Amino acid sequence: MTSTFGFTPGQPPVWDIERFMRGDEVDTAVITLERNRLTFAWKCADVAAAGMSRRLGASSVTLGGLLKHLAWVEELYFQHRLAGRAFMSPFDVLDLERDWDDWAWATAADDTPDALRALWAEAVHRSRASLTEAWSRGGLDQTTHDGMSLRRLLADMIEEYARHTGHADLLREHVDGATGEGAPSDFPVP
Repeated sequence: MTSTFGFTPGQPPVWDIERFMRGDEVDTAVITLERNRLTFAWKCADVAAAGMSRRLGASSVTLGGLLKHLAWVEELYFQHRLAGRAFMSPFDVLDLERDWDDWAWATAADDTPDALRALWAEAVHRSRASLTEAWSRGGLDQTTHDGMSLRRLLADMIEEYARHTGHADLLREHVDGATGEGAPSDFPVP
């Protein structure tokens, strides 16, 4: 098991190509999650308010809504489930049963693009801190407060990002024609 991923508050994660190509199960899971986060951040970068609220067809999904939704998912999985901590604002006043399906999509247009990106980035940094704490207690088989293994939690997060990065890819192309599979090497890691 690897005990650290180079997560320093306010700094991007650090890893090398050897770790990426030949890492153990933990390296593979965390680097895959980080690659998905990076690609998602790139899809949402430099998009103005009109682009953040653009939809495809009848779907309520927007780039702004995706940023809010994934920030809430980060909080749900890494703060609530893994660390047993309270949600940060604005998630601390929401109800999962009442608000889960619509809140992010309905309220994203009320926020500026910079505020949406900052909310998501803050949630990601908090998640990295919680994950680093978890590694100090054990490996992938440790369980969350509701009985989910850390392995399952990471797999769920990778799935969540893979699905929503695909949505973001389509939305971004609709906004300004930008396409691509991965962020450029000089794109800053959030």
